[in-house]
Amino acid sequence: MTELGIGIGWRPEIAEAVEALSGVDWVEVVAENICADHLPDSLTRLRERGVTVVPHGVSLGLGGADRPDPARLAALGEKAVALGAPLVTEHIAFVRAGGPLTATPLLEAGHLLPVPRTRDALDVLCENVRIAQDALPVPLALENIAALIAWPGEEMTEGQFLAELVERTGVRLLVDVANLHTNHVNRGEDPARALSELPVEAIAYVHVAGGVERDGVWHDTHAHPVPEAVLDVLADLASRVSPPGALLERDDDFPPAAELAGELEVIRTTVGIRSARAERVGTAHQHGARPLVPTPRRAPLLIGAGARASGGPMPSAAPAVHDPVPQEGARQRLAVTQAALLSALVAGTPVPEGFDTRRIGVQSRALAAKRAGVVAKVAPELPEILGKGFRPAFLAYARSRPMTGGYRRDALDFVEHLLLADRPEDPVARRRLTEWWQDHSGSRPPGRATRFVRAARHALVRR
Repeated sequence: MTELGIGIGWRPEIAEAVEALSGVDWVEVVAENICADHLPDSLTRLRERGVTVVPHGVSLGLGGADRPDPARLAALGEKAVALGAPLVTEHIAFVRAGGPLTATPLLEAGHLLPVPRTRDALDVLCENVRIAQDALPVPLALENIAALIAWPGEEMTEGQFLAELVERTGVRLLVDVANLHTNHVNRGEDPARALSELPVEAIAYVHVAGGVERDGVWHDTHAHPVPEAVLDVLADLASRVSPPGALLERDDDFPPAAELAGELEVIRTTVGIRSARAERVGTAHQHGARPLVPTPRRAPLLIGAGARASGGPMPSAAPAVHDPVPQEGARQRLAVTQAALLSALVAGTPVPEGFDTRRIGVQSRALAAKRAGVVAKVAPELPEILGKGFRPAFLAYARSRPMTGGYRRDALDFVEHLLLADRPEDPVARRRLTEWWQDHSGSRPPGRATRFVRAARHALVRR
């Protein structure tokens, strides 16, 4: 397994600081934020210095009822090749629901949502993972996610669910200790029990991040310092296994570089990881080789009886494992339950039976707030044009308009919604908004004749 060392999440806002930090062996980049044929200059410079770069996907939705989108898999694989990455990572989550399996409109969460820990969901996830493994040019590792809501009628603990996933697919694990802490506060799950049930020898690397507690709910913000409670979970993990890598995630409210360096040092001390990059460079110099060599796709990874390497065949000496291919009925059942939950979260439909209504409300508001924040980032002109009115206008829009595409599409739909309602009232702002819509949609502003068609379409989405 590739020794990564200590790393940090690369973000454009801190690119310069990351390049200047000492002791950074590797970085992780959100895969959807880069293009394979036009990498950011900062990542290119880091790679030239021997810093490993790992693409981290957020949009595959491998825990969803549908099979993985071949185009998304191909794009992720292209980025792994362009970066010379030894592996790629994604999440055990669903991010969209509806569509042909349920004969309902496709809805996007814009967020990672938990998969029910049931046999149906595990069967579907295992097949989806194998499809992804076969399509990707490097090994795959999957991350446990943080969640506020719990599914009723679950049949396994998180540790049991992940252990069987690894046993049946050979996929590696990206263990997020901050997410284990989040689930401890929000759902009463014991991090120590989860770690005791995990096949820790399958860990590819570890995520460490900060958050904040408000009104008894832990918010995994990635915008606060790493708390002692998360470091305690990290120390527990490190007492069980020496992880090949550990990475600090920070996505917002970025502190000075010195503070990032301090957090990296605390993580390094907690897990006892030496500089993997220095060891790679030293070994390469001894043998006259290049310091970075991506892990071959079919490199063996023996992680326990019955397991197979990610992207590789089942070891011949391993005993056979009961590994059923999910029947379409399992996908259908999962599709219906996920669509019902997501519709309640983003379209205001009734909360499915067995879910905590209050927590569904908290999660729903959090999803809308996240949509507003991300749209403000991908279309920064909108808060500049609308001023203080941007956020309340967007939240009002989000209550009746679930997201059906990506965030850039969401920004266009939001502006279209305002213009159809002759808003904002300020004619100068409305003209600027119209010009923005024209520039970004490549079309003329929607005329009034389209109002009834659009309204009917949105009404159908809400049903």
